[in-house]
Amino acid sequence: MSSVSDAAVARLRAIIDRPTLPERYEVFDVIGRGGMGVVWKAADRLLGRDVAVKVIASQLTDTEINARLAREARILARLEHPGIVPVYDVGTLDDGRGWYVMRLVAGKDLQTAAPAITSRGELLRIVEQLCGIVAYAHAHGIVHRDLKPGNVMLGPFGEVLVLDWGIARELAGPRHAATGDAKRSTSAADDVVTGSGAVLGTPGYMSPEQARGQEADERADVFGLGAILRDLLRLHPDRIPRPLAAIERRATALDAGKRYGTPLELRDDIRRFLDGARVHAHQENALEAVARITRVYRAPILLIAAYVIMRMAFVWWRRA
Repeated sequence: MSSVSDAAVARLRAIIDRPTLPERYEVFDVIGRGGMGVVWKAADRLLGRDVAVKVIASQLTDTEINARLAREARILARLEHPGIVPVYDVGTLDDGRGWYVMRLVAGKDLQTAAPAITSRGELLRIVEQLCGIVAYAHAHGIVHRDLKPGNVMLGPFGEVLVLDWGIARELAGPRHAATGDAKRSTSAADDVVTGSGAVLGTPGYMSPEQARGQEADERADVFGLGAILRDLLRLHPDRIPRPLAAIERRATALDAGKRYGTPLELRDDIRRFLDGARVHAHQENALEAVARITRVYRAPILLIAAYVIMRMAFVWWRRA
């Protein structure tokens, strides 16, 4: 009996998975696969634009997966931010699988793109932007819970986007978007552990409290951001400045109470480092303070030194 080739199996799987969407959409090729769905490139005939369609995989038809996809679509619809992919449409196939249409994003994920970025400052500015995106989500009551380089997209024009909100969680209690204040509790309907007891998240990037099956608040996302920072810093392992290493340690502290309380606190410390200011995560000694100030004010110091030397030379010449 001849065996079926992998290519033939892939073609059969694509035929089975190909969704039958409303006539408005023409479905093309698979452009991505995730834990619960398949992403297709499609054309929106009504508006004349290419879009991406996320559909639950054919082998995943249980109500929990459908509910999770629907929740992801609702969350994305609430988060109107340049760093978060917008949702355009949502529906259910005849076989019961859910789907939603979103903007088609061009670019590379951070895991793929980062090794080609040679500037540490550029990598830090990416993390700085990520902090702002995640802080926006927190201000609207959403915790991502699966921040990692593979879920960050870098666009061709400098865009930074956070993808895959499939296990995002809604914070319980009242929030104030201007301050980001919230009760540190989460919705019981959105447990971090599924009915089968599987922990949701990615090892190495999810916070210790997530790994223990405990509730995840904003500080869980701070841990994920810190883990991304850790990976990016390891791309330049020659010498990581002590203040920057301290920022990473605080962001990825095993005890949530010892981390930055919000992504904005992490972002502000990264900005201080980039600006040559003293970072809150590191208590510098006198020599470090002098070295930092010298780096920041190098040009004025050199001008003053040159002026002093010229004056001394002039005085010596007059006396001679």
